[in-house]
Amino acid sequence: MKRATFRYGVCVVMILLPAARAISADLLGDLAAPHAGRSRRATSTAKMPNGDFDPNSNRDNSNVKPGQTKVLADLKGPGEITHIWMTFLGPEPHPWAKNGAANHQEMLLRIYWDGREKPDVEAPVGDFFACGFGKRMEVVSLPVIVDDGDSYNCFWRMPFRKSARIEVLNQSDKDIALLYYNIDWIEKPVARSTPYFCAQYNQAYPTPLGSDYVILDAEGKGHYVGTVLSVRSRSPEWFGEGDEKIYIDGETKPSIWGTGTEDYFLAAWGLRRNSTPYFGTPWAEDWGILGQRTCAYRWHIADPIVFNKSIRVTLEHYGWIPVDENPKGEHISWNEREDDFASVAFWYQVGPTKKFAHVPDAAGRKLPNLDLITAAKDHWAEWKYGAGEARLQTGRTWYEDGGQFLFKPPTREQAWVEIPFEVKVREPRRLIVKLTRSYDYGMFQAYLDGVKVGPVLDLYDAETATKEYHLLDFWPDVGKHTLRLECVGKSDRSSGHYLGVVSVLLRERRPRVKDYGYDKDKNWKEKPVLY
Repeated sequence: MKRATFRYGVCVVMILLPAARAISADLLGDLAAPHAGRSRRATSTAKMPNGDFDPNSNRDNSNVKPGQTKVLADLKGPGEITHIWMTFLGPEPHPWAKNGAANHQEMLLRIYWDGREKPDVEAPVGDFFACGFGKRMEVVSLPVIVDDGDSYNCFWRMPFRKSARIEVLNQSDKDIALLYYNIDWIEKPVARSTPYFCAQYNQAYPTPLGSDYVILDAEGKGHYVGTVLSVRSRSPEWFGEGDEKIYIDGETKPSIWGTGTEDYFLAAWGLRRNSTPYFGTPWAEDWGILGQRTCAYRWHIADPIVFNKSIRVTLEHYGWIPVDENPKGEHISWNEREDDFASVAFWYQVGPTKKFAHVPDAAGRKLPNLDLITAAKDHWAEWKYGAGEARLQTGRTWYEDGGQFLFKPPTREQAWVEIPFEVKVREPRRLIVKLTRSYDYGMFQAYLDGVKVGPVLDLYDAETATKEYHLLDFWPDVGKHTLRLECVGKSDRSSGHYLGVVSVLLRERRPRVKDYGYDKDKNWKEKPVLY
């Protein structure tokens, strides 16, 4: 045992030391060197009418109304921003925001250098801090840290010569609630040759066929330092076979060509949740599901990509797809996919930036709905179920969905529910049921029109959360259908046979599934398929 422990310890040291040396050489070693300038801060701390800090007030925040712009800092240079911190309430209802609040995808961050009319930083707050989809997630990296999903920090160095203005525009129909912030900077001389920090958002819902997705298209001299990419899959299976292709100084053929999306993000064989100083995947849902959301970051801090005239950073959108989407009905890895991409490019360059992408408003940044929805909040009173207590339950867990159908049967035999829904157009869809998992929930089998579909669904979890369960790819006939969930037992760890149904979803498949029509004439009841 001692020998094994010793060998394991040696391995860890060998792995961690190079990274530790690289970080200490850049950060810790500089602490003993003389530092020029004078430290300053722009802050939301409460102030008196004369501008002095108010020692008798704890009102260090503000609400930003829909459509309003909040200026966080208006600095006079020269100087360098060293740290930005902000926090605000999440979108769910709260005692201080009873109807909810804006989420970070609906807040647009803009930074203007030296009085320029156009911002050189323009991105949704969440995406800028490597948190896509409007979801709160934890990020632990060298330049960006989001603690517990609600404390947003960045340590990108941002020099300026004359002025810097940092602002947040509320594009939501709700307040940005309880916005706190600190902007730390050093007033000091900045050389004329110093490049400016830049960041630009782009999106494609979905990525167009026939062209690579553009992350950055810039002109000037500088160096590329980072990528945030958020992807929602519109086809089942793996989206990430596409390579990064980077064109330097006007190249017509890229001289930097990668080996796959997960490889660019310094992972291998897929992307799984993790967070490291230089790369990470703070959000990754179940692999290969239709509608899977993945958010990843890659910082080029130790390996910046240098350009002298221009740079164009692109990403192929290729991967696996089911046989019913392949033109030859084959199952191969190299298919052009049409997924939803959103990205932020981070770079430094001398002089103003070229605007290469338009940032849509908050409504345009929201992922388009792909589902025909039978929601509990609208229809639960029409559902049939066994004996026991049943009601619509609302709360923080279900705030996006409006609630769940909570069913508390006294016995396993009474633990069943039948959910009717109607199909008006015969077209390829995926059947999904969104359920709650919790400590007193049972195990259920799904039946569609009397046919068993999908595996047994174990709804036990120590924590309460919702989850999509994918059941069937099919061409449903026009008319009425019934999804039955029937209890078959419970986990040994569960204290009950409870059931929580949020919604039944019929998710859109890509148009080519309908065009090819491989499964159109098949009877799904004879052989249910989930691709």
